[in-house]
Amino acid sequence: MYYIGLMSGTSMDAIDTALVEFDNKAILKTYREYPIENSLRHQIRLINEKSDLGHIADLDHELGHLFANAVNDLLEEAEINSDKVIAIGSHGQTILHKPDATHKTSIQISDPNVICAETGITTVADFRRMDMAHGGQGAPLASAFHQYQFEHKNKSIVILNIGGMANLSLLSNSDVIGFDTGPGNALLDDWTQQNLGKEYDANGEWAKQGECHQKLLGAMLTDNYFALPAPKSTGREYFNIAWLNNYLNTVDADIAPEDIQATLLQLSSITICDAIKTSSKKIDEVIACGGGAYNELLMKTLQSMLGNTPLVTTEKYGLTPNCIEAVTFAWLAKQRIENKPANLPSVTGANKKVLLGGVYSR
Repeated sequence: MYYIGLMSGTSMDAIDTALVEFDNKAILKTYREYPIENSLRHQIRLINEKSDLGHIADLDHELGHLFANAVNDLLEEAEINSDKVIAIGSHGQTILHKPDATHKTSIQISDPNVICAETGITTVADFRRMDMAHGGQGAPLASAFHQYQFEHKNKSIVILNIGGMANLSLLSNSDVIGFDTGPGNALLDDWTQQNLGKEYDANGEWAKQGECHQKLLGAMLTDNYFALPAPKSTGREYFNIAWLNNYLNTVDADIAPEDIQATLLQLSSITICDAIKTSSKKIDEVIACGGGAYNELLMKTLQSMLGNTPLVTTEKYGLTPNCIEAVTFAWLAKQRIENKPANLPSVTGANKKVLLGGVYSR
């Protein structure tokens, strides 16, 4: 019997789909990425500017069908009948994440009712808000799965997820610390799209052509978020082009676009490594996942800053770096169906462990 995990991250480039078995550890059966068309991605990004409820409802419905189609295509390719799948865990597409507001909330769209109806499979969704209802940040949720999948009894390790935002999980002596370090790929991708019309800077090739602008880097590093203690989480609502432009204006210098790209890569690298080093005095290994694990320059820069601490990817442990978040939501669905808590209060700041997700039954 299987579970399916669905994830669309801050890059919104594709729906990550994972068909997973569980036998003490997650075993990946099939993983595929289903592209999200540029026109739909553009409409989602306009939500903050065009807060029309009808527009949001339309996108919620459209994404529900898109996620459902991804599931059906995945099952057809894997030659698995839907009755072999216990449940789908769908993260959906985040359009709002306010962990520090007076009224905390996190909103994802991709109607789980549609997913359940179109696939015939019980669907679990809305994973973040129960944690927030109990005082938590609703993020990062992956740390609990990281503990389940990667914990070593005699090693202190960090699981580093480099998505649009970067987050880490420190696994040490059964204790888990986890938080968002700040931007991972988001600013790099946004700046590349704005200047080159490409979705991302493959292997950091454009960043390699530039030089880090120290004054801009220094200004960005003064941002209050980086000094905040955990628990903390963030998103594109905070780290975006407007955020970058604000610091560009304070520096008041004519900086070449490729130099800004090189500086943004340094920003991600420094804030990630600073967070790792302040989390623990002794770390045996850093295990990277997410899209950033495929950025050759970023990984090389991180390893240089980490010194003698080995930096590997989850490939070493049998899971490709790009599948981890989708597998996480398959696991979260499993936890919910089995009525087991799935948040870690030490990570999210919630006042207790709780069940995560609403269940939409077939």
